[in-house]
Amino acid sequence: MKTTIRKWPIVTLSGLLVILLYCIFTITSWALYPEPYGPLTHYLSRLGNFDYSPLGAYFYNLGCILTGVALIPFFLSLRIWVGESKPQVVLLLLGQLIGVLSACALIMIGIFSEDQGAPHMTASSTFFVLNFVVLILVNIALLWHKQFIKPIALYGIAICVLSLGFEISIGGPIVEWFTVFGSLIFVALISINSLKINENAK
Repeated sequence: MKTTIRKWPIVTLSGLLVILLYCIFTITSWALYPEPYGPLTHYLSRLGNFDYSPLGAYFYNLGCILTGVALIPFFLSLRIWVGESKPQVVLLLLGQLIGVLSACALIMIGIFSEDQGAPHMTASSTFFVLNFVVLILVNIALLWHKQFIKPIALYGIAICVLSLGFEISIGGPIVEWFTVFGSLIFVALISINSLKINENAK
């Protein structure tokens, strides 16, 4: 049975918003960057540096703030995936809590742009560490749920393992791009799966 967008679950709507906000504001900022820019040579946060891109930085930093805000209902609404197993419930709830904290760290990245130095580095490091932990906890919890598509959870765990491996072996901006956009793909996949379970419940 088909459902209208107004009847989509919050996790799907907020997940879609997360992807659109980050991508639209990042692409806009990239278009306004005054010099050559790319994933092999620049970290994403350089788009938010007012010293390098006085106009484009507004868009990137605002995008981080809005994306962080949209991530909060996304993580909170993952409660629809609470199962019957107590360990699964505990892992998922812990993942939701840390997910909200990671969303707050992303908001801080937008508030403290790269040109502000130490505050930005603290916010950025905190976000990526929490993002790593969230992906592990949430995906292990989701593997326990009968209606969750298992390859999606395995994909989320793979993003963590590969990101860590790439950071150790090659490092550089490309690893950050891989982690961020790999995580956005995970948000898209879990949003789709959540829409399916919502439709099946009707």
